[in-house]
Amino acid sequence: MKRQYFLLSLVVLFIISLLAMGCGGTAPSQPAKSDAAPEIKAIQDRGILKAGIKVDVPKFGYKDPQTGKIEGFEIDLVKALAKKLVGDENKIELTGTVAKTRGPLLDNGDVDLVVATFTITEERKQSYNFTDPYFTDGVALLVKKAGGYQSLKDLAGKKIGVAQSSTSRKAVQAEADKQGIKVNFLEYGSYAEVKAALDSGRVDCFSVDAAILFGYLDASTVVLPDRFSPQEYGAATKKSNVALAKLVNDTFNDMKKSGEMDKLLAKWGLK
Repeated sequence: MKRQYFLLSLVVLFIISLLAMGCGGTAPSQPAKSDAAPEIKAIQDRGILKAGIKVDVPKFGYKDPQTGKIEGFEIDLVKALAKKLVGDENKIELTGTVAKTRGPLLDNGDVDLVVATFTITEERKQSYNFTDPYFTDGVALLVKKAGGYQSLKDLAGKKIGVAQSSTSRKAVQAEADKQGIKVNFLEYGSYAEVKAALDSGRVDCFSVDAAILFGYLDASTVVLPDRFSPQEYGAATKKSNVALAKLVNDTFNDMKKSGEMDKLLAKWGLK
């Protein structure tokens, strides 16, 4: 009888051990969100990636007035990041920005990052984290065909329209100084306002990066062949968001290596 009782006890202990293993001992571990840096976890918990983008730059970030839809190369970059961060490219909240408001949007925490034709400069790198460049272009000049201008030299004494807080003014001024000519500048809040000033004759030239100007080209205007001061675009994050900056930069570099970045550039006719 004692032997039977002993054997029964062993069986019960064996079954309890199996149940204990099944409850947790061999279960596969899942990546814990708590392991992510706070700024990344905040985005994942929110389930939405907030981005500052351009809405007035055809091919990069442009809001179609007919459909209200915002499209462009940089919008596709934001979608790729949303897919990486929250698993769905459509989980994005887009905030339109102009050159003057890109920094404040980051400073105030209104957006997680800015992907908005933001030229990387040493001065700006003191305030924000920038990714490696994803597009390089030169500052150019858009003029009315009727003006007969052929180069910057022909614009001596004329008025050049630029966007507030953009790097275009500095680039054109440097080239004008090099050529020994004097030009005057008028600043506007958005690219659309500069183009309207050109159309109405308030300025003689609209200057910004060439790829942006080609989005505003029409039958009455021409982009001159001059190119000044190569402008490298990067996505920017708040200086303290180091982990997010690394994730964004790694994602873009992976896209470059896989050829996905080139496909997106080709999709939007950018070189």
